[in-house]
Order: sequence, then C-alpha cells, then structure tokens
Amino acid sequence: MTPGRKKLIVGNWKMNLSVHEASLYLHKLSDKIPVRRDVEVVLAPTLLALQPLSLQVNRRQFKLAVQNFYWRDHGAYTGEVSAAQLHSIADYAIIGHSERRHTFHESEKDIRSKVQAAVRNRIKPILCIGETASERSYGETNDVLRDQLTSGLANLTSDDLETLVIAYEPVWAIGTGDNANPSDVHGAVKVIRNELKHLYGTKATEAVRVLYGGSVKSSSAADYLAVKGVDGLLVGGASLDSHAFTEIVTKAHESTTEAKT
Repeated sequence: MTPGRKKLIVGNWKMNLSVHEASLYLHKLSDKIPVRRDVEVVLAPTLLALQPLSLQVNRRQFKLAVQNFYWRDHGAYTGEVSAAQLHSIADYAIIGHSERRHTFHESEKDIRSKVQAAVRNRIKPILCIGETASERSYGETNDVLRDQLTSGLANLTSDDLETLVIAYEPVWAIGTGDNANPSDVHGAVKVIRNELKHLYGTKATEAVRVLYGGSVKSSSAADYLAVKGVDGLLVGGASLDSHAFTEIVTKAHESTTEAKT
C-alpha cells in the first residue's frame, strides 16, 4: 500500500435487509468495529435503507455508498434517483458492478455517464471492472480490463482521479466459490495500475485505490490484502455476516500494521 492511501473495505449488501433489519445490523456493526485511522469502512445498503441509515450512522466509523443511480441529475425519469439527490447522503457510489453490466445490461456508455455524474456531484465513484469466464478462457483478461477502464474513465481529468476507486471483480468469481488466486489478482491489478499511469501519468494516479472483489471471505481476506497494489476489498455476501465482516476489517488493519514494521 502506498503511504497516504488508507485501506478501504466496502460491504455491498445488495438486495438484502429491510429498513428495520438494516438499522439493527448497522447498530451491531457499530458495536463490533472500532474507528481506525488506517482503515476506511464503507457500507452499501439498499436505496430504501440508505436515507434512514444516513441519519443513524457515525460518519467517523462508517461511510455510506449507493449501489445504483441514474446518470441524469434531474428530469422526467419515473422511478429513478440521481446522484444530485444523493450527494448529501452517499459518500461513495458503486458503478459498473458485474450484476449491473450482465443482469441489467448496462452499457459502457451508461457506466461512463454514471462515473461522470458521481464526480460532478461530489460522490466518490467505485468503478468495477472484470472479465467473464469466457473472456478469461480466451486469454482476454488484460484487454477487457484496459477497455473497461479506458471507457469508464473517459472525459475525467487528472484532478478527478483524487476520489476514484477501482474494484477488480472477476465475474467468474462472484458468488461462485471459484476464488481467484492471489497471483491472478496481482497480475490484474498490475494491468490496471499500468493503464492508469498510461492514461494520466504516475503522479495523478498515486491516490487511486484499487480493490479486489469476488467471493471474498474472512478466511481469504488476508491473502488478497497482502497482494501488492491492492488497497482493500469489495465484499459481498460476507458483509452480511457481522462476525465475518468484522474479521475482514480487522485483517485490513493488521495488514497496515505489518506493512509499517
């Protein structure tokens, strides 16, 4: 981890927990996870629970992320919520998650527009990129990562990168139990960082944090956090288990302590 970059642990609750359940779960996490200067913890509840949790959460302890939004700031778009409406509630926005790309068929244009909307509304984008099993089998991983990164960041300036987070989430590893090994993650993160440097230069990309996401568990977290160039984790199912999620956050703290010794 580069000095000055905190470890970042993001818990994506996906379409789980009612408003009441989310409130109780946040209370439980608040008792388990202490405030640490070297680890930033972000929770991404459903949109329905996001607003009430924003009134309950201790922002020193946890930040909040929105799982999805529409890229227009306002207008006649029935059923949608914009980044402009969310900027006082959400600190981060998950964009381009594989479930949005493949289940809801969001295009590269949609994803690019959402990144830009997040930036202009002062919400930190977490851009998710990653290859499918088919793309991996054909040896296209590096090309996919470069293409998704280049497209997703189009029209951003070097200054915009100060709040950017990239999450490498191989589609074939999400919710499948078929975990990526640390050497695969290292190779992918290296490609991502090299492409960022190619696009924006070394200095501009120093603040960018790169996460790994894909069936992360408390038992595998330390191995992924030890990968050079990885600044944190995007956690799915394990983020709904208070014990497992607390362990993952603790291991992130321990990884920064070990790096200093």
